[in-house]
Amino acid sequence: MNEEQRIARIATILGRDVAHVTLGIGDDAAVLAPSDEPLVWSIDAAVEHVHFERAWLDIEALGYRATMAALSDLAAMGARPVAVLAALVLPPSFADADLEALARGQRRAADELRTAIVGGNLARGGELSITTTVLGTTKKALARSGASPGQSVWLAGAVGLARAGLEALLHGIAVPDEHLEAWRRPRARIESGLAAAAVATAAIDVSDGLALDAWRLAHASDVALVIDRGGLIDEALEAAAARVGIAPLELALHGGEDYALLVTTPPDLALGAGFRRIGRVTARAAERRDDEPLVWLDDGASLVPVPPSGFDHFG
Repeated sequence: MNEEQRIARIATILGRDVAHVTLGIGDDAAVLAPSDEPLVWSIDAAVEHVHFERAWLDIEALGYRATMAALSDLAAMGARPVAVLAALVLPPSFADADLEALARGQRRAADELRTAIVGGNLARGGELSITTTVLGTTKKALARSGASPGQSVWLAGAVGLARAGLEALLHGIAVPDEHLEAWRRPRARIESGLAAAAVATAAIDVSDGLALDAWRLAHASDVALVIDRGGLIDEALEAAAARVGIAPLELALHGGEDYALLVTTPPDLALGAGFRRIGRVTARAAERRDDEPLVWLDDGASLVPVPPSGFDHFG
């Protein structure tokens, strides 16, 4: 198919009627009805040979994964999705059937979170790239900078399973499908973010590893976080760790691509189903240093500093 035919085919797969979208795919830009709540925007890229290899997952799962990963940023802000845009760079070898499968995966992710893909761009390039822009609205945007000493730290979602699945794919290790699916088909925790928004003081989605993203929240809030070891490791993670030969704690702290939510709340407030309390917020040391640990692990006997290592494109 040529470009116009491809756009028409994508529109057939992605198109759906959404009340606040007055003009969708097919024009130079989409048109959305104004909202009386602040607008939240984010953008995310999935690049072949950096974020994925096509041998690791089918094309439909790739479209689903890229869309969910981008929408996870809205979950961390306590925002409800309004619309999605997707810019695709397609290599010459990318067949028409592959494009249709990719769009079906994007549509499925959007449908699950009750939003729609309303436009984007097509271009040719040397490798497959999916850049996804997400728009949402919220009455109260959660930031990383609101945590205070004495508050509680909560987690929604598993950490470490996605890394275990990725390790299995990288090294050809046989693992159950659920371990692979944790990496292949993550889910943006929009409902958890909306539920937390009313009471949370700070939040971040865990995309680059719990240790690194917890450090980012602590740094933005000028506090330290103490994480309870017992709140991170369960039977599912232990089983996955045994399969891939990596310590469960290493997977949980430094795995990445979990798209869980890390949230802080006042100490007298409890979050509902889907969240578990995994730690507490403390004050930083009196003498501030650039190398001061901001994340600590409570192993029941002592506090151990956790280095802020995780996925870094330029590290």
